[in-house]
Amino acid sequence: MSYDTPTFLLNDNRPMPQVGLGVYKLLGDNEAESALNAALDAGYRLIDTASVYKNEESVGKAIRFCSLPREDLFITSKVWNTAQRMGDIEGAFNRSLDRLKLDYVDLYLIHWPVPGCYAETWKVLEKLHQSGRAKSIGVSNFGIPHLEHLFETSGIIPAVNQIECHPLWNRSELVNYCQERGIVVQAYAPVARGAYSDREILTHIGEKYHKPAVQIGLRWLIQRNIAIIPKSSHKDRIQDNIDVFDFQLTENEMKTIDTMDEHLRTAGIPEDMVGQGVE
Repeated sequence: MSYDTPTFLLNDNRPMPQVGLGVYKLLGDNEAESALNAALDAGYRLIDTASVYKNEESVGKAIRFCSLPREDLFITSKVWNTAQRMGDIEGAFNRSLDRLKLDYVDLYLIHWPVPGCYAETWKVLEKLHQSGRAKSIGVSNFGIPHLEHLFETSGIIPAVNQIECHPLWNRSELVNYCQERGIVVQAYAPVARGAYSDREILTHIGEKYHKPAVQIGLRWLIQRNIAIIPKSSHKDRIQDNIDVFDFQLTENEMKTIDTMDEHLRTAGIPEDMVGQGVE
């Protein structure tokens, strides 16, 4: 089954699909191309990559060989920490475009809030946005203090904050903070790398809707107005991860899932960011 997925209107008046494919650790043309083709067939239109993932070339190749026009796709990439420390943000961006073989990306993110660097990095992203080569700009892994510091130095509010978020780490304070300021929250690792796939609360709710626990968790995010970018290289899971628009959780079910929060981080913090004020 293929869906026309809902979209968010970003604060720069550009639409972004609510569901996308994360491609972290998808390496090699065959794996990346196979996953992208399965995702596009299932109705995905957003592909999320990054320079540090080392697969922008493969993503770009898959994009070129797919049957969809470029304007129907939403492509995200990110600037890595090393480029921030070197002050080589525009160079890193140009290299990403070259690897992707694209004239522009739809969203360009600061991958991590590198202390002493991210405010200056944001100024360069503003220029890339003004040039039209980064249609929208945003951040990733930013907490409230990082965002507040950014607001002190810039009048441009990020369109997106991409963070780890799922039933076992609901990030409610940060999500509310972002949404109140017009920043779309996009959840990476939304299935918590399978950590809640057998949790009784979710499997019990899933029995009512004939859905597995993972789809219940993803639907919970959707109903919180959070975008999701689940990663998978398996065709069946890629399909399952977008098959979350044919049912609606009740208010009580949403609140019950809220109680599962245990602040569980399933994605690692880069070694160069440990102890740098990242939650």
